Amino acid sequence: MSEIAAQSGAKPGVVPAPAPRRHILAWSLWDWGSAAFNAVVTTFVFTVYIAGSSFGDEAAISAQLGWALAIAGFLVAVLAPVTGQRSDVSGRRKFWLGINTGIVVLLTAAMFFVEASPDFLLLGLFLVAAGNVFFEFAGVNYNAMLTQVSTPATIGKVSGFGWGMGYLGGIVLLLIVYFGFIQPDVGLFGVTSENGLAVRVSMLISAAWFGLFALPVLLTVPEYRSPGSRGRDRVGFFHSYVVLAGDVTKLWRSSRQTVYFLLASAVFRDGLAGVFTFGGVLAASVFRFSAGEVIIFAIAANIVAGVATMGVGALDDRLGAKPVIVTALVGLLVCGTLVFFLHDGGQIVFWTAGLALCLFVGPAQSASRTFLARLIPPGREGEVFGLYATTGRAVGFLAPTAFAIAVTVFGATYWGILGIMTVLLVGLLLLLPVTAKQSRIG
Repeated sequence: MSEIAAQSGAKPGVVPAPAPRRHILAWSLWDWGSAAFNAVVTTFVFTVYIAGSSFGDEAAISAQLGWALAIAGFLVAVLAPVTGQRSDVSGRRKFWLGINTGIVVLLTAAMFFVEASPDFLLLGLFLVAAGNVFFEFAGVNYNAMLTQVSTPATIGKVSGFGWGMGYLGGIVLLLIVYFGFIQPDVGLFGVTSENGLAVRVSMLISAAWFGLFALPVLLTVPEYRSPGSRGRDRVGFFHSYVVLAGDVTKLWRSSRQTVYFLLASAVFRDGLAGVFTFGGVLAASVFRFSAGEVIIFAIAANIVAGVATMGVGALDDRLGAKPVIVTALVGLLVCGTLVFFLHDGGQIVFWTAGLALCLFVGPAQSASRTFLARLIPPGREGEVFGLYATTGRAVGFLAPTAFAIAVTVFGATYWGILGIMTVLLVGLLLLLPVTAKQSRIG
């Protein structure tokens, strides 16, 4: 409890009014809808599709996918904190959430045009990379709204609920995609798998899904204009970097442990992203899951991850974020290492160790978000969560590059597992010295 009290910034004896339940639900539905990109596009369907033999050598394409995502990570690292800062100052946080979400929806719909041919590989890689960039931009504004729909006493529970909704939304959408288009020889509307049509139509369904469930937060939760942003003049885009440099310097002087946490979380969050980004690819290319089997595993994985994330949210509020994160990272390392060393054991290995791994991914992600949210003063959420995205993406090349290098050097896709586990281990080692008890950012 001491960590939470130190981080909350609330005055003794003052209990902030809880947010209306409809605002919490509306905010969480964005996470539910975002499963269209997280689960269907980047993890279990589209990246598995373009990494398949229809587009060329599977190991070579897996490496190219890693490089494409590394480039996307660099762009987010350069741009995210400034876009977050500018949305804080302009008081248009929700507006930019809508714009960036809309772009992701359009890019997802455009994946329909990626036919099953090597000629369309570059288009597919571009759409995945660009989608990741704008999805991260949207995530900056979405995360910044967390403090609007929670109090210091409920922030862990609300964050876990939102993240869990994302996993559960993934289950429903994957069921629709699987039984509606991918599993049947002839799916809904006469769709078949010829020329990748089943996957391509699934991208249209995913785009509509994300767009629909993004609407409640845009229509229900009010735009937030914090007193903390008053007096901060609007500046030109490039001058925003000068302002950002000054803010980072102040952050270093006033809350150095926060900077350490940003760096540590950047590394382990990139490892977590790698688990999901390459999980479907590994299932298909190493453990020989069919496209349908990958989706069945994804449904089970999302059930496990969603329930675990929602359940651990209460522990986050009670014990603090750091114990949750450390425990989750240790669990991930154990499970991931088992998958690597037992990869010759067949699909049963991926089913057991892979599902066990899913117990830990969501709690680590959600608790990382709440650890930082408890420190941010009103009016700077977008900027600091922009730094959160930037520090993550500043090293966003780590997991894709570690995966790509391992696969390229050893010539087998399963070596990529060890690359991702190495990134998670480094993140854990950087997190351990971070002091959990600290004051709010000045």
